[in-house]
Amino acid sequence: MSVSQARFAIGDVIHHTKFGYRGVIVDVDPVFQGSETWYRVMAKSRPPKDKPWYHVLVHDATHRTYVAERHLEADHEGGQISHPELGRYFDTFQNGHYFRSGAAQ
Repeated sequence: MSVSQARFAIGDVIHHTKFGYRGVIVDVDPVFQGSETWYRVMAKSRPPKDKPWYHVLVHDATHRTYVAERHLEADHEGGQISHPELGRYFDTFQNGHYFRSGAAQ
């Protein structure tokens, strides 16, 4: 299994191309880290396991998702994300990107 370079980083605001929601990335796995059962049940389109997967806080929701890179694109709306856990991960939003304490640029 090859480890790919992730296209997105923690703090990037993304758009899910299949389901249409916006969100912010809070963690990146270089390859799929879920269970085989989860993959069979949830990943119906069978995205590659040897590419990056992302933990995403979903805008205007209370849940998070685990998403394959192939279903994500950069968000072009440019607005902030509304999620109750946002402050747990980030404290600054600048130029369409979220930053952790001391990491703002």
